[in-house]
Amino acid sequence: MATEVTVRRWGNSLGVVLPKELIDKQNLSENETVCINVVKVAHLKDLFGSVKIKRSGQEFKDFVRKGWE
Repeated sequence: MATEVTVRRWGNSLGVVLPKELIDKQNLSENETVCINVVKVAHLKDLFGSVKIKRSGQEFKDFVRKGWE
């Protein structure tokens, strides 16, 4: 089950708190060992930067359609 949590400072370490719904669904208890797959959430703007288009939407559509004729 995938769930999104926030990493927080916990003394000199970082940690996450598992939501109660996840604990109940997976029937987890204290001192139980679990395997966690960590995937960092990325924003498209961070990956590709901000794209600046200097044409209006209609001008852009007309430009693209020229290749279809």
